Amino acid sequence: MSGWDIDVSGVQGVLSKTGEVAGKLETQASSYSDHMESAASSAGTIAGGGEAPEMGLVGAALAEFAMKTQDDLMFVGARAGKSMTGAVDAVKAYNQGDLDMAAAAQREALKAPDLAALKAQAQNNAAGGNGSHGQQVPM
Repeated sequence: MSGWDIDVSGVQGVLSKTGEVAGKLETQASSYSDHMESAASSAGTIAGGGEAPEMGLVGAALAEFAMKTQDDLMFVGARAGKSMTGAVDAVKAYNQGDLDMAAAAQREALKAPDLAALKAQAQNNAAGGNGSHGQQVPM
């Protein structure tokens, strides 16, 4: 007996909720750079006399942070997508396995009985032939 026991409707519920959250994450990720740019430009600068720089130290730090975390953010989205796809594929395979096992059992049940083998077994049992009289034979 395998260790698989999948609650298909439970998986569907979790995937539905996960899809909602992933959609929100995607929306937030797409606006991430816009928000970081806005924060960087709003951070102000320290300027002495003369022309003020385009971006101050906080803005530069935010820009560097955004650049370095962009790959991580993409990875989280990609990992969520792969995990959801994997769960869907696993449930499909599980259901297909159930269908395959049911079809195999049905094919076996529909096979015509082998009368020659049944007669031989009956004769063998009547003659006390196999030495298993009174014992259960595992199926």
